[in-house]
Amino acid sequence: MGHEVWAVGNSYENYVGRWSRSVAREFVKWLAVSAGGRWLDVGCGTGALSAVVLATAEPAEVVGVDPSEGFLATARTANPRAEFRLGDAAALPVASGEFGAVVSGLALNFMPDAARAAAEFARAAAPSGVVAAYVWDYAAGMEMMRYCWDAAVDLDPAVADVDEGRRFPICQPDALTRLWTGAGLRDVTTRAIDVPTVFENFDDYWTPFLGGQGAAPGYVMSLSGDHRDALRESLRTRLPVEADGSIRLTARAWAVRGVCLSAAQ
Repeated sequence: MGHEVWAVGNSYENYVGRWSRSVAREFVKWLAVSAGGRWLDVGCGTGALSAVVLATAEPAEVVGVDPSEGFLATARTANPRAEFRLGDAAALPVASGEFGAVVSGLALNFMPDAARAAAEFARAAAPSGVVAAYVWDYAAGMEMMRYCWDAAVDLDPAVADVDEGRRFPICQPDALTRLWTGAGLRDVTTRAIDVPTVFENFDDYWTPFLGGQGAAPGYVMSLSGDHRDALRESLRTRLPVEADGSIRLTARAWAVRGVCLSAAQ
């Protein structure tokens, strides 16, 4: 039923990168990290979160790590003030206790071993450093994806097994709290971040799913032409279209924040 592809930066930006930036602004504000700190952005992708940190948090340094060379190329072009390294969240290419803020945006659930990744986040953080992440609420609040998966399951019930709402139970407050606590972080808190996602028309909504970048677009592009057309038309009847043709949805992310007890904990 297809697989995730994470390589083409522009296609990812059109799909969810543009919405991630709105979440990132609220997320960085919530963290309240003092100016002059060193930030590590794990699973940085195309650099959406790094860009917001650079623009709003007055950091001394921002380092991004991602396993996709394609995404890193986009991030480097967009954010020349940051450093971007090829690397795995399970074995971060950084020293222990190096960063005052270790963050991750929309990547934690795609890391094969989330517990190991969280432990690496904590290892990289300086004593009293902030460790935080946000993920989409695939089960309910990330409406652009929820509409797509619900329509896909109605057309083919077997798709329920690849629905991100089912695949990623980590993307809820209790699971994130357990993950952060298990990594030895203290003062763990979670919150929802809701942002509007307004599409000019149906094509503005549908076309990013044809880019193949991410779980839902990967599934859409694995379909036969007839099946893809059926999914498109089902979505056309389901989506709430305004009189001017626009589609106004909401994207919810769950964010988690904790504090590192000590270096290399």
